[in-house]
Amino acid sequence: MTSQISKNTNNLLYDHDFCLWIDSTVKQIQEQDFQNIDWNNLLEEIESMGKGEKNALESNLTILLMHLLKWQYHSDKRSNSWAFTITEHNRSIKKAFKQSPSLKLYFQEVFAECYGDARKLASRETGLPIDTFPKESPFNAEDVLNCDSFFD
Repeated sequence: MTSQISKNTNNLLYDHDFCLWIDSTVKQIQEQDFQNIDWNNLLEEIESMGKGEKNALESNLTILLMHLLKWQYHSDKRSNSWAFTITEHNRSIKKAFKQSPSLKLYFQEVFAECYGDARKLASRETGLPIDTFPKESPFNAEDVLNCDSFFD
């Protein structure tokens, strides 16, 4: 016998107990109780998941580019911490591509914007004038994805 949770109850759950709302929605899908699924909130959550993945990619790319800029243009301050950050954010990007290969296209789409953000952040963090860092990225996508070559 299927548990029938009304749409009104689902809306209340969504607003007051998100985890219970998820459990309820999963159960409704498993039981094919499609008429009682809280479709509006479910669609919003699925869309949000995609945005979250893209935001995480942008964040990882920006931080990676910022550290690559510092590595290349502020070399007298290089540290193991910078190398670790470069390696970690590179790994996170590659892992995201493995889980969602379609993010590779998004990576290309936001590369220039992320570079602009990274340039500002590198300037702010190092105290170097922003003009220290090129307006156009000195790195291409392949460089960024194969950043171990920076440590040779």
